[in-house]
Amino acid sequence: MTNDLLGRHRAVLPDWLALYYEEPIEITHGEGRHVWDFEGNRYLDFFGGILTTMTAHALPEVTKAVSEQAGRIIHSSTLYLNRPMVELAERIAQLSGIPDARVFFTTSGTEANDTALLLATTYRRSNTVLAMRNSYHGRSFSSVGITGNRGWSPTSLSPLQTLYVHGGVRSRGPYAQLDDAAFIAACVEDLRDLLGHTRPPAALIAEPIQGVGGFTSPPDGLYAAFREVLHEHGILWIADEVQTGWGRTGEHFWGWQAHGRNGPPDIMTFAKGIGNGMSIGGVVARAEIMNCLDANSISTFGGTQITMAAGLANLTYLLEHDLQGNARRVGGMLIERIRSAAAHVPHVREVRGRGLMIGIELTRPGTGEADWQAASAVLEAARAGGLLIGKGGGHNTSALRIAPPLSLTVAEAEEGAEILESALRSIQ
Repeated sequence: MTNDLLGRHRAVLPDWLALYYEEPIEITHGEGRHVWDFEGNRYLDFFGGILTTMTAHALPEVTKAVSEQAGRIIHSSTLYLNRPMVELAERIAQLSGIPDARVFFTTSGTEANDTALLLATTYRRSNTVLAMRNSYHGRSFSSVGITGNRGWSPTSLSPLQTLYVHGGVRSRGPYAQLDDAAFIAACVEDLRDLLGHTRPPAALIAEPIQGVGGFTSPPDGLYAAFREVLHEHGILWIADEVQTGWGRTGEHFWGWQAHGRNGPPDIMTFAKGIGNGMSIGGVVARAEIMNCLDANSISTFGGTQITMAAGLANLTYLLEHDLQGNARRVGGMLIERIRSAAAHVPHVREVRGRGLMIGIELTRPGTGEADWQAASAVLEAARAGGLLIGKGGGHNTSALRIAPPLSLTVAEAEEGAEILESALRSIQ
């Protein structure tokens, strides 16, 4: 039956719509931190639908909220007052740290970043955008144009002029050998030099921790240091929190807070985890920026009642159960457990991350060259052992991505680490 579905998939869907595993699986249902496939196999889920199942599969509070809202009304569009949308916007505006914040809801992180670019370029009257090397911001025409990861940018055509800045990857590139302070200083000097050669940009867009790029990040404070330079030129800072937001890093509720010395970003985008599987994305910006558009706009599906009900229930559960604290505690234990296991595997170049956002970079032993075959082999071996993980990476990098639901227990973390250790040892 699975092979039949795979054949039907290939007959009607694009070739570039990637599937994991040599024998792809159909996930039919989930509960807590586990999912089951069509054949009845049970897996511990350490990828959460690409960091989207943030709290738990089939979380009763979210399921109940969705069911009750569906029984009233599912959708009406933004042309009508929408109580759940207003309530969720109020909570996100308060949590964002952005003063006089306004919130616009979309259906995805891609659309959120697209909206942020529209706001920034309109507000600044410039189509030049600064982006980070190794970044990923979505699959729309504008967002692939600012994505600094060749594997996820299928065209160089773009309505924007994009200039790429150093600093998103700490352990590779021309400044990798420097200590943290010198690394930040070199990246800031590079930014200053770059701005001397171009027309004034609208904004810098950056993921505090690069997601698709393999969970790489700069030293704390880099974007705060960038902010001083950006302020001098009136350039906005867009923090792409699609993968890092909602407490996943453990230490902070938002990834930008590790770089918050000079205040919050001017614009922040979010998506993925807030809906726990429902399609929610959005943009938060100061009122003067959000209100700079001089033409009408609506969102047909952004902010629809059923997704807002899910987001409210999910956010409430996250905060009331301190899942950020759980990510810090359980994630800290998990990363140390993985580092201990990886110390005996020559293919592992680095284990990095924060909270429940952990990357394992794989290379060919004795070299710094990416080993995509090893990453695929570990992915397959982990699946065979009952664990689902992700992968990523950019220029000459190959990484495994670990991002379980934030309610992960210590016992489940130990179980997952044991399966992962066995999968890593299988490639030696």
